[in-house]
Amino acid sequence: AGVLRLGKFVRLIPHPVMMGFVNGLAIVIFLSQLELFKQRVDGRVQWLQGTDLLIMLALVALTMGIMFGLPKLTKKIPAALTGIIVVAAITILGGLDVSTVGSFIREGGGSGLEGSLPNFQDQIFGLIPSMEGHWGLIISTAFLLAAVGLIESLMTLNLIDEMTETRGSGNRECMAQGGANIINGLFGGMGGCAMIGQSIINVSSGGRGRLSGTVAAVALLAFILFAAPLIEQIPIAALVGVMFMVVIGTFAWSSFRILNKIPLADAIVLIAVSVITVWQDLAVAVLAGVVMSALVFAWKNATMIRARKRIKEDGTKVYEIWGPLFFGSTQTFNSKFDPRNDPQKVEIDFIESRVSDHSGIEALRSVANKYLDLGKEVTLTHLSPECKELLLRNNPEFDTIIQSSIDDPRYYVATDLVDREV
Repeated sequence: AGVLRLGKFVRLIPHPVMMGFVNGLAIVIFLSQLELFKQRVDGRVQWLQGTDLLIMLALVALTMGIMFGLPKLTKKIPAALTGIIVVAAITILGGLDVSTVGSFIREGGGSGLEGSLPNFQDQIFGLIPSMEGHWGLIISTAFLLAAVGLIESLMTLNLIDEMTETRGSGNRECMAQGGANIINGLFGGMGGCAMIGQSIINVSSGGRGRLSGTVAAVALLAFILFAAPLIEQIPIAALVGVMFMVVIGTFAWSSFRILNKIPLADAIVLIAVSVITVWQDLAVAVLAGVVMSALVFAWKNATMIRARKRIKEDGTKVYEIWGPLFFGSTQTFNSKFDPRNDPQKVEIDFIESRVSDHSGIEALRSVANKYLDLGKEVTLTHLSPECKELLLRNNPEFDTIIQSSIDDPRYYVATDLVDREV
């Protein structure tokens, strides 16, 4: 995706889809944290009760309070880190019996957080012959996972760009993520992508450039290799408090205020993407949102095409076309003309219109042929160079009816220099 510069296509994701994405993701994060308010008793999983629940809630509230209040006093100290350290100190010094990172891992069947550097998994190359007959499943699964990861990364990049008022490179992100996942897989690791929660924590803690992400990765590696016993003492409540603040920062609360102010279709898309993100997954939600928005856009533009009619002094009837001519508007376009009753000379003026696709070309060809079959003269004016090329490529004989002029419209595509960077 990075080599093909597909990162720029994230621009096609409408704002309601983006808002639905962050809302759905915030809900998913919130629901996942609720699972940490449960404990296993006599082989059964049940909600925390009594004193254990009160202690958990108090520690979560304390962490959230520190993260909310500390930035108002100073921004030199990361609020999330301070909250974790304070809550950890209270539980350790107070001898509180609470769930910690270490106990949580061991209850889940793990042996602890401590790890070691991975070895190169050269044996995976010996498995290639055994994959014969399964390549379809392997490639489709890999494509789906890559799509999910890239969509979340690029949308997270857009969100962080808005928070920091900067502009990142989607193509560079795609290439970096793809390369990192390939190398990671060769060492037996699990694929990954940009995480919106960790990204928001990073930005809210003062991180802005590439160095902040590098420091976070190196610090995480150092903790796992050399300081696992310390990390295992961190109370789960502190991490839950941090993630609850991430949920508050991630959720687009303004969506409640604007729901009754934006078009109904956009409101439906926003809600649908939020629900599908929670119910299914991110890729399905974003795809559904983009498709819904595209259909709404096509329908609205299909009804926008107009034809203003006038008669010149020489008796030529002019159809001034307004609006895009594409697959959704061809039927309306065809209904604007009356070949049998029109005068001998007809001019179709596209000064305020543009032929966008093959359906539009076919509609225009059909209308022109109707006039020509009746022995009437038809002229196409003010076509852009792109429209002329499309028409002549499919119908070379139209060269005689297309009239070029110095005031023919020209369209230019705005390019982003950032997207050109590798």
